Amino acid sequence: MMSNSGTQKEKKLEWWQLSLLGVACTIGTGFLLGSSIAITMAGPSVVIAFALAAIGTYFVYEALAKLSIADPQKGSFRIYAKKAYGRWAGFSCGWVYWLSELLIMGSQLTALSIFSQFWFPNVPLWLFACGYSLLGIIVILTGAKGFDRIENLLAVLKVAAIVMFIILAAAALMGFLGGREQEGIQAANLPRTFDAFMPNGWRGLLPALIFGFYGFAGIEIIGLLAIRLKEMKDAMKSGRVMFVLLAIIYIVSLALALMLLPWNEFSTEESPFVSALNNYQVPFIAHIFNGVFIIAGFSTMVASMFAMIRILVSLAEGYDAPHFLAKTVMKATALPAIGVTTLAIIASIVLSLLMPNRIYEYFTTAAGLMLLYNWFFILGAYNRLLELTTFDKVKRGLGFLIVLIAIAGTAFHQISRPGFFVSLLFIAVIGIVTWLMMRVWKRNHTNKPDDPQPGSLFKKIKQ
Repeated sequence: MMSNSGTQKEKKLEWWQLSLLGVACTIGTGFLLGSSIAITMAGPSVVIAFALAAIGTYFVYEALAKLSIADPQKGSFRIYAKKAYGRWAGFSCGWVYWLSELLIMGSQLTALSIFSQFWFPNVPLWLFACGYSLLGIIVILTGAKGFDRIENLLAVLKVAAIVMFIILAAAALMGFLGGREQEGIQAANLPRTFDAFMPNGWRGLLPALIFGFYGFAGIEIIGLLAIRLKEMKDAMKSGRVMFVLLAIIYIVSLALALMLLPWNEFSTEESPFVSALNNYQVPFIAHIFNGVFIIAGFSTMVASMFAMIRILVSLAEGYDAPHFLAKTVMKATALPAIGVTTLAIIASIVLSLLMPNRIYEYFTTAAGLMLLYNWFFILGAYNRLLELTTFDKVKRGLGFLIVLIAIAGTAFHQISRPGFFVSLLFIAVIGIVTWLMMRVWKRNHTNKPDDPQPGSLFKKIKQ
């Protein structure tokens, strides 16, 4: 099952190590900062948005994990899309993912640079962006062992930071930190009516749902890492532990933040956890969380960089990208793919710094939505390639519905609406490119003889 690109030489993972890597690849600025936007949209009902996002994301992960257990593939979701629907699906799925992560990478590096300017205001953004890119490439070049160690360490730090907030928030609610006219739980901002819980109604909750999904995004990277498990059957256990942990700390921390500060006093320009503690006697809180943002942003940036390189190698191995990108050197290091990805990231940094903020924000929002479009390929391949039980079909249908509602919900708010329409434009362009490539494949007969026919990946497996 292993390809010749060196995956077989990577250290095998225990199930709990994959869970920890999953946490590292998931907790990022999408939750630590993006949740403030969701709060201003949905108010206290933001906890429902994150709960629904956790459920929907888990159903998609379950589909990907079961596909991985049945047939481990280094290219993960891209290979399953290809084998379920044909070469066009693998081509479009892989390139949509790579280009989406590339655009998001530029925004991640810009955000990291802005956080760093909080301490070093005179250093230009481009210098920080280049520095973090270089550090990320160094981590990738250390191989799987270095990647695992660094991401595991950063995962522990990120979870510790959120747990620290939970402890501080609980202490504040019990009156230990001062700073309130009335101390104690009785002074908490608890919604007592439906209108207080959902102040902007469904038109506030629906667009907030996408930020819940951004907080849990990262299942594709976990799918790419799952092939390294010692026991593939443990992929389900790893996912359950990861999602339960994330759901608990996300929902509890958001609920406590909303109990400390009225929902309409949160700012989209500041983390909700900083806003919630601003009125309390917590020294250096802004500096502490600024460090957390840098750690979280760098961790997810490195994970995205890893995924981009892995998917580019998979595309090259399938002749859907220049084949030289599949070559490895120096103990199975995919140096050509790393080099091309590095050049692309530099171009993305330049775009993020030169383009007007709003326009580039629309592009990155669209890129985030395009990652969710790929989830439909996962759910579709799951149904096409495996024999599902009735309960599996129900969960698959619910996952599809929740993701679809989240995507459609972006059209209900002025912040996310432009990105929604830009994502449709991107899909149209990629669709045209794929159609043109299909004509080239047909003319040149470039399909390899052993390419499977759509839907013939495995014999149907009863689960």
